[in-house]
Amino acid sequence: MRMCVTADEGRWRSRPVDEAGTPSGPVPAPGAFPAAAASTDRVVWAGTAACYPPLRAQGLRVGRCHDLTLAEGLILGHEGRWGAERSPAAAWARLRGDMGHGPPEGRRSGPAESDGGVVGPGIRVAGSGGWGEGAQPALFEPDAPAGGLPAGVDPLEVVVAVHADQQARITTARATSPGFGLLVAAESAAALAAVEMTEAGLPWRADLHDQLLEAALGPRPVHGGRPPRMQALAEEIGAILGRPRLNPDSQPDLLAALRRNGVPVRSTRRHELRGIDHPVVEPLLKYRELARLHAANGWAWREQWVRDGRFRPEYVPGGVVTGRWASRGGGALQIPRAVRAAVVAEPGRVLVVADAGQLEPRVLAAMSGDRHLIAATQQGDLYAALAAQALGRPQARAEAKLGMLSAMYGGGAGSVALTALRRRFPTALDLLQTAARAGEAGGSVRSVLGRVSPPAGHGWLDGLPPDRAAARARAYGRFTRNFVVQASAADWASVLLADLRTRLHALPGGCGPDPARLVFFQHDEVLVEAPAELAEAVVTAIHGAGAEATRLVLGDVGVQVPLDAAAVRSYADKHSATRG
Repeated sequence: MRMCVTADEGRWRSRPVDEAGTPSGPVPAPGAFPAAAASTDRVVWAGTAACYPPLRAQGLRVGRCHDLTLAEGLILGHEGRWGAERSPAAAWARLRGDMGHGPPEGRRSGPAESDGGVVGPGIRVAGSGGWGEGAQPALFEPDAPAGGLPAGVDPLEVVVAVHADQQARITTARATSPGFGLLVAAESAAALAAVEMTEAGLPWRADLHDQLLEAALGPRPVHGGRPPRMQALAEEIGAILGRPRLNPDSQPDLLAALRRNGVPVRSTRRHELRGIDHPVVEPLLKYRELARLHAANGWAWREQWVRDGRFRPEYVPGGVVTGRWASRGGGALQIPRAVRAAVVAEPGRVLVVADAGQLEPRVLAAMSGDRHLIAATQQGDLYAALAAQALGRPQARAEAKLGMLSAMYGGGAGSVALTALRRRFPTALDLLQTAARAGEAGGSVRSVLGRVSPPAGHGWLDGLPPDRAAARARAYGRFTRNFVVQASAADWASVLLADLRTRLHALPGGCGPDPARLVFFQHDEVLVEAPAELAEAVVTAIHGAGAEATRLVLGDVGVQVPLDAAAVRSYADKHSATRG
């Protein structure tokens, strides 16, 4: 059974509904949250990020939920209604308009265009739609729309009505994307995990963090300003360029100084500087490395984001267009190697760290059905297998890796490795090329479970000179080329999290004060903090969740997605052993 719920100043209202969303019981009087529903029903609410934290503060755990906001975003994308807001209030307004009670908001005229060619199993090319004239999405652009209800509207009735409508639309979506229901359920489950991870926090040792910062930057400045080693490098850079007062953090001033000294650069990006033979390059690269550390994970960062020995960022599941997570503040998804030694389990506990080895090319193998690439996934190190099969040189792992990444991200045209990969794995690379052509035409592609990329929009190339139009089309093709793989990998990761969360709760002590719990997640890596005696059971749970995610998302096609899991005291200990 499902339980639709809303809250007003701590007083919860609920109404049971069946799987289709039809009310199946009376509305109880407002009061405390129906605790029995938390463990036995699928709770339906407007948004997990707002509704779940108050329950966690009371010690309640919700086993399953349906997040109306996250679901609406997925459904709208699948329907090609990219201009529509995804809040339950907006969904209710559209529903009322569709029923003849008012103007529909955000609906495009005419049905979504989705009659393109098949890209791969469960993935279809959709036609251009309403993303916005000339606009292009970024792979990493968080989106958090909002909306409110008019006065006098019953929020509980809105939740019931929108949920029922969504259930019908999910059924429709399954006709072309059989895994769409799983995608919606996994996204909602990931939202529960995200709230619990924020509450739990990642253990963070301030004393070790200080040691790492002082070793890299020197003592903390008493009155702000640059740490000693950064200041020394700034002075060295200024002396080399003949500008003693130069501020290396000012990009215009730095570029001007470089050019006056005969350094022909268009930017100060690392890859461009590395190709320059000039004495300023080494200290400048080092300065920028330390500046990133100081700004992103320095002392001021810790004072803002680490409380009571725990780093507690706010995670945003599905926060980017491919379905990858984002975070609000703290840079949670980019904890650099330089400070990972500060992440240490508390006494009597361990960190079980697991990452999926070379996830995206393994996903590509499953989507494309390329028998040679599927066979290569049976190897622990996929890139070494690619080097052996495509290049005939197992030691050419780095070349094979670069070639595969170029294929998925649209670079490296004409390279020897990429040419060899095309020859050995034509079916896989044809899928990527088909996806790229869809983007170049302004269309959409779908992930394996049915997440849809936004189309470029009507008239997106109008008025552009031919060379600029061609460049924009190629850029959008690179976006869709990678979307099919990256979004499908995000599908896999969401299902992994959902299943692992359930398995951890079933371990001994799962309901107690010292459980095994998820404390960190980024793309294809999870961290579980657990009592030391449960380390082996957690590793088993992770392997089981990975196998289930592979079965449900990628199917029984023979693709292996190994999860390299190990119990360690410090996050840095595991990082040194992970695959590239």
